Amino acid sequence: VFKMDKLTLKLHNGETLAYQEYHEDKDETLVLIHGNMSSGVHFEPIIEKLEDYHLIVPDLRGFGDSSYHTRVNSLEDFADDLKAFLEALDMNTVHLAGWSTGGGVALKFAAKYPHNTGKLILIESASHRGYPIPKKDTNGQPLQGEFYADKDAMAKDPVQVAPVVKALEDGNSALMKMVWEQTIYNVNKPEDNDFNRYIEETMKQRNLVDVDWALMNFNMSNTPNGVSEGDGTIDDVKADILAIHGDKDLVIPKPMFNELTDALDNVLVKTFKNASHSPITDMPEDLSKAIKTFLNG
Repeated sequence: VFKMDKLTLKLHNGETLAYQEYHEDKDETLVLIHGNMSSGVHFEPIIEKLEDYHLIVPDLRGFGDSSYHTRVNSLEDFADDLKAFLEALDMNTVHLAGWSTGGGVALKFAAKYPHNTGKLILIESASHRGYPIPKKDTNGQPLQGEFYADKDAMAKDPVQVAPVVKALEDGNSALMKMVWEQTIYNVNKPEDNDFNRYIEETMKQRNLVDVDWALMNFNMSNTPNGVSEGDGTIDDVKADILAIHGDKDLVIPKPMFNELTDALDNVLVKTFKNASHSPITDMPEDLSKAIKTFLNG
């Protein structure tokens, strides 16, 4: 697998982002934005296959080897970090590919910084209306339309939050690996060495509760999502978009994906058969080809 040591860059806000950089001689730059419980390393299966592009692959604040001095409150914080990061690298316009939570970050970036956004690729992206963490009953079943009032209450969620927080705190890689096998790598598992390395990266996360809270409150639509009102900024996304969804994705259900693509203009929708929440590991060839075709089109 194509691996590279991480570089680091200090931002004007005091954070230091770790990142990988590949194919620097290419004209067009593509930034790969990872999701929750991961880092830039999780993109390894497609790095070599995107050889036509100058690739920049950061670890977001509080993930991987990046710093976490100031806690994030929103996905917009990550988008602002990305803007500061690109400024520090003296880069103007880049293409963005966001996976899962990274898709939400990419959407917010594209809405807020249209002049710095080329094309947009959303891979199993979080919805523009956030990701729900409903309250649970005594059996751990979601209570329809009931959400946590504050971050501390949400942190105790017995299904979606607390067990993952505990696994991170205890350094319980085996439990984390099981979570990935059941929910994300439910079609194809990576080779053992790769899988273990990805989990090592996952275990570096220091911001899980903050990110879960940010996802729950994320709402770029014009209507309330049960937690926040919605800021209408989805209408500010003007980029050409490729939206990819795997038909075996257990994290982003089809209605959530449809809700997002229905809200977008200039969107090309691609469904991958027999792909999980991670087409990056399920079908790196097909995913890379779809990205290259879209960027070259």
